[in-house]
Amino acid sequence: MKQRTFTIGDIHGGLKALEQLIERLELSYDDKLIFLGDYVDGWSESAQVLDYLIDLETRYDCIFIKGNHDVYCENWLKSGETNDIWLFHGGKMTIESYKRYAHKEKKKHLQFLEQMRLFHIDTENRLFIHAGFTSMHGPAKEVHESNYNWDRTLWEVALATNKFTDKDSVLYPKRLLLFKEIYIGHTPTTHYNVNVPMQGCNVWNVDTGAAFKGKLSALNIDTKEVVQTEPLFELYPREKGRNSTSHLKI
Repeated sequence: MKQRTFTIGDIHGGLKALEQLIERLELSYDDKLIFLGDYVDGWSESAQVLDYLIDLETRYDCIFIKGNHDVYCENWLKSGETNDIWLFHGGKMTIESYKRYAHKEKKKHLQFLEQMRLFHIDTENRLFIHAGFTSMHGPAKEVHESNYNWDRTLWEVALATNKFTDKDSVLYPKRLLLFKEIYIGHTPTTHYNVNVPMQGCNVWNVDTGAAFKGKLSALNIDTKEVVQTEPLFELYPREKGRNSTSHLKI
């Protein structure tokens, strides 16, 4: 059987969805998983999601991209410091999920987060990054490293560019010509009333709103087959996730 590569959108503490997704993927031992970041902040099992991913890496070929929420969690695990923005956007639930974790377990998670990649480029020149980049020379030349986790202009440009615009046109965005395909998370497709991965030019957005009322999605990057879970609010019926702040994007 040919190796399959799936890229997986933002999880945001939804362990039940992650377990359901992995089960539905029916993975073979040689399949590859590329996670696009934001493993924490939202539902009640952020620490447990990291436990699951650390174990998953021992059984499958996994690549973990770091998201902006993961940076928040990493900083807290390292220093114990918090800020109001993070706490408001899911940080409180993440801290609560660590209530019974010993220092040694937290240190293991910190090391896992620190080792995550800011972006990945595969052998077919496909880019995987949490949010985006602004440099016309690609992410390796990015001046502000935070853009890897925070930038939305790449996705906005991809959506705004007429899909019928010829790539040879001087109007075609130069950033989009750098890679065969680009896979991102960060901006939920549910903000556009779409509950499956979206495509803008050669950019694929795989964040289908798992933090809010959407589903967790995996996209086969070769066939573009989509595998999804049930909506996370159904898996966590007594929780709100990040729905109380759904109008705010971080």
